[in-house]
Amino acid sequence: MTTTESRHLLLDAPDSAAVHEALVAGERPRPQGPLAASATFGWRTLLKIKHVPEQLFDVTAFPVMMTLIFTFLFGGALAGTVDAYIQYFLPGILVQSILMITMYTGVALNTDIEKGVFDRIRSLPVWRPSALVGALLGDVVRFTLASTVVVSLGLLLGFRPGGGFPGVLAAIGLLLVFAFALGWIWTFLALELRTPNAVMGWSMLVITPLTFGSNIFVDPSTMPGWLQAFVSVNPISHLVDGVRGLMHGRAEVVDVLLVFGWAAALVAVLGPLTMRRYADRA
Repeated sequence: MTTTESRHLLLDAPDSAAVHEALVAGERPRPQGPLAASATFGWRTLLKIKHVPEQLFDVTAFPVMMTLIFTFLFGGALAGTVDAYIQYFLPGILVQSILMITMYTGVALNTDIEKGVFDRIRSLPVWRPSALVGALLGDVVRFTLASTVVVSLGLLLGFRPGGGFPGVLAAIGLLLVFAFALGWIWTFLALELRTPNAVMGWSMLVITPLTFGSNIFVDPSTMPGWLQAFVSVNPISHLVDGVRGLMHGRAEVVDVLLVFGWAAALVAVLGPLTMRRYADRA
C-alpha cells in the first residue's frame, strides 16, 4: 500500500466520537427476563431437530420398537393374549420410553461443552440458569411427541383407556413433570463428566435398574420378597401407578402426590447442585 493510499484511508476513517454517538443513539434493548431467556434456549433445542432430523429417531422409532418388542414378546406368556396384556403394559412402556430418552438432555449439554458452545453461552448477559432450564423445557416437546407416538400405537394394538382422553392427557402431563425433574440428574452428570459417551454410560447405569426393577412389565406380587421391597420404594413404580391409574380412570390420589413429591425432591436437590457446578465451571 502506498503512502498516498494510507492517507486517503485515514481521511476516510470515521471520527471516533461519531462512531460512539451512532452506537449509543436510540434506546438500548432491554435484557431478557428469566422466562424469555429460558424460552429462547428451549427454542434453540428444537432448532437442533430442524437441522439434524436424525435426532427424532429416539422419540419416534425407539418408542415404537420398545412397545412392539415387549408387547408381543411378553403378551401371550404373561396375560394369555396381546390384547389383555396391552391394557396393563402400555402405561408402563410409555413411562419407560420417555424416561429412557431423557438422558439425551445431558448428552446434548456435554456435547455443547466439548465443542465450546458452552463457553459462548455462559458469557451472555442472561439469567444464569436459563441455558439449562431452556434445554429441559425444549426436551419436554420431544417427550410430548414420543408420548403421542406410543399412545397412538397402543390404540392401534387394542389399548382402551378407561379414563378416556382426559385421563390420557392427565397421565402424559404427570409423566412430563417427572421427566423434567429427572432431567436434572443428567444435566448434573453432563457438567461432571468429560465426554458424551461417559454421560450416556452413567445414565444407562442409573436408569436401567430403576425402569426394569419396577412394575412396568409385571405385577410385583409375583416377584421375590427382596425385589418387591425395592419395587415398592422405587419412584418409577410410583410414577407407573399414577400414569396407569389416570389412564384407566382409577387413579389414587396418593400415587399422584408421590410422583409430585419425587419430582419436587429431585429439583430441590439436583437443581442447586447443578447450578453450583455450573457456576464453578463458569
